[in-house]
Amino acid sequence: MKIFILITAIITLLSGCAGPLRIDSSKSAKSQESRVQFLILHYTALDLPTSLRVLTEQGVSSHYLLGDDAATTLYRLVDEDRLAYHAGLSDWRGHSRLNAGSIGIEIVNLGYQDTSEGRVYPAFPQAQIDKLIILVKDIVARHQIRPENILAHSEIAPQRKPDPGPKFPWKQLADAGLIPWPDEQQVSVKQAEYEQQLPDIAWFQQRLLQHGYATPQNGLLDEPTRKVLIAFQTRYRPENFDGMPDAATAALLDVITSKLR
Repeated sequence: MKIFILITAIITLLSGCAGPLRIDSSKSAKSQESRVQFLILHYTALDLPTSLRVLTEQGVSSHYLLGDDAATTLYRLVDEDRLAYHAGLSDWRGHSRLNAGSIGIEIVNLGYQDTSEGRVYPAFPQAQIDKLIILVKDIVARHQIRPENILAHSEIAPQRKPDPGPKFPWKQLADAGLIPWPDEQQVSVKQAEYEQQLPDIAWFQQRLLQHGYATPQNGLLDEPTRKVLIAFQTRYRPENFDGMPDAATAALLDVITSKLR
């Protein structure tokens, strides 16, 4: 019994001597970078109070929520070094399930409303876009996110998501130097060529895949392929996003993907 008590006392003493784990952080590896590779933009399809409640109390979340109120209130809901549940099942250039490597920004916008005159999309207030651009510039600078990896939810999940929709002003992000944009003169020249001879569906599918979209490669204008075309057109030609492979879409795809070859 005395031996048992002695052993217990020694173990207790040694445990006490160990103390808390001490980590020396005075050295830092040269070879490292941020885990964040993508920045994904969304609309909430809800008003500000409901968006805030859903994104803080339910099973979805985002790193930031940008309001449409007079002050364009900006909330940080998840720290950037933590994973937020905003992308869901997603794919871009072979990367899947992008939650783990992305920052998500939810923008308060009602999305669309179906009326007797058709579907109506509300505009994004300019003050909201101005603040968004400041936020995106800050995030991109800190994480060194590549311009081609600033994406719409509809681009990484074209089969199930339409946001941030045709009213989102991607061209303003391009003018701010944040994303690449096809040269209008080159597009015009190519469009004239493709109006004479339109490529087949397999060509469109190959170029969409090359650009980054998860796209069927079956040579058929099926519903999944049309949804990818809609996602592409919504970003680069929002005045007509019918999902049809026309000369203007071919020209945009040609100019954009030619820089990747």
